[in-house]
Amino acid sequence: MLLPSSMRASYKYITLLATLLQLGISIWLYLNFKTGAGFAGIDHEAQFQFMQKVPWINLNLGSMGTMQADYFVGIDGISIMMLVMTSLVMVIAALSSWEIKSNLKGFFALFLLLDMALIGVFCSLDFFLFYIFYELMLLPLYFLIGMWGGARREYAAIKFFLYTLFGSVFMLLVMIGLYLSVKDPATGNHTFNMIAMMNPANYSTGSIFSVLSHQTIFGFPARTVGFIVLFVAFAIKVPVVPLHTWLPDAHVEAPTPVSIVLAGILLKVGGYGIIRICIGIFPEVAVSGAWWIGLLGIISIIYGALNALAQRDFKRIIAYSSVSQMGFVLLGIASQTPEGISGAVFQMVSHGFLSAMLFFLVGVVYNRVHDRDIYNFRGLGTLMPKYTVFIMIAFFASLGLPGFSAFIAEAFSLTGAFKSLSFNGLLPHWMAIVGAIGILLSACYFLWTLQRMFFGSISLKGGEIWRAAMADLNTREIIALVPLAVAVLAIGLMPSLVFDKINDSVLELVNFTKNIIR
Repeated sequence: MLLPSSMRASYKYITLLATLLQLGISIWLYLNFKTGAGFAGIDHEAQFQFMQKVPWINLNLGSMGTMQADYFVGIDGISIMMLVMTSLVMVIAALSSWEIKSNLKGFFALFLLLDMALIGVFCSLDFFLFYIFYELMLLPLYFLIGMWGGARREYAAIKFFLYTLFGSVFMLLVMIGLYLSVKDPATGNHTFNMIAMMNPANYSTGSIFSVLSHQTIFGFPARTVGFIVLFVAFAIKVPVVPLHTWLPDAHVEAPTPVSIVLAGILLKVGGYGIIRICIGIFPEVAVSGAWWIGLLGIISIIYGALNALAQRDFKRIIAYSSVSQMGFVLLGIASQTPEGISGAVFQMVSHGFLSAMLFFLVGVVYNRVHDRDIYNFRGLGTLMPKYTVFIMIAFFASLGLPGFSAFIAEAFSLTGAFKSLSFNGLLPHWMAIVGAIGILLSACYFLWTLQRMFFGSISLKGGEIWRAAMADLNTREIIALVPLAVAVLAIGLMPSLVFDKINDSVLELVNFTKNIIR
């Protein structure tokens, strides 16, 4: 923002350099991340790594004690994979931003502000700090969609903002209730520390969210209401049917780099929040409501897939496929088995890479002819062979072809759902069977799109003008797509790249839940 207008051409390179530096740091963190029972994190503050805890807000309330919020960040096995995935996707989004031609200073300043907020969400261990980063994402996204989007950009931006804000406002009330209920065991003061909130011993006797209290809100158990409010806030982000209607509009109207961030990272904030906060702070409610969470998951899988089948707009197909794919995350979380939660985290990482790749590829076609109707294209495989190779990789990886990341993610999510009945009695077998049907439907809409757009003789609505414009991938586009293709293949062939880092944290989370509800 401080750079003069004369350096207009440098904005995109500075942004790319910043995201590359961030990617380098995240890879360093990944390589230096320690594994083992003593580094699981979850509900043990001392087991989080690369931790920094600095007093931030200290307000003396006299006889009522002190109100304190800390700049408290750290990562465990679940966080580290979110950071690596986010960092790589932001590099691809920065490369995709070459298509932006107007008000470059504003775009890239907002882009980097959004980047900071996303990283902050995955690192925060103080609920107040988490909430600030969570809310901060709204501002840049609202302007990035509303100013650089398509014809209905204002409508899409306002709809996205209001949907997300609706969940966030009530999240604030729950956060305040938790703060007033929990005391720091070291100081005796009320605290926003999310790890302290996971320990029933830290709740004041009789406080509204105390595990042993019988407090109610509108006649319902207070902890159940708190869980539902937080779940709805995160479910909007995931997005879970029926809270998903902002997503297709936002994706269709958003410019390509913003669509990449929306699908690649923002949806994962919802899944991460459900794991870290909903299950972590209200584990007994998560167990009692697991059937309903699983039901929402399979509804999202089937509904998203059927909607994708019905679309003509290339971008809407990918948007609805995201609703379907993220349903597996919810199904895996609902199972509360090691396999299911591992599959859910793996699916978030996998979908982050694949959705970024798919939206980038949609943007390539749209930037050339400003059209996304799949019936206006045919025979692109002959016209754009390099582009078709990457489309086929992205499609086959997304539909769960063995050897690619989505196969591992979906297999473990469904395994967890099948195992749940014998492991903890939470989910019936039919949920896993219905979820498996979603994989078949995903093969239908991806292969049907591939057949309609890329095979057969060349036929373009715009005739020779379009044919001249439909140049194959250039060097910048290939540089952006290769890392994503390598990533989905690498973790598909060597899933231990993800599982080795998340395993200790997943096991700790499962054991924590089982111990709390005994």
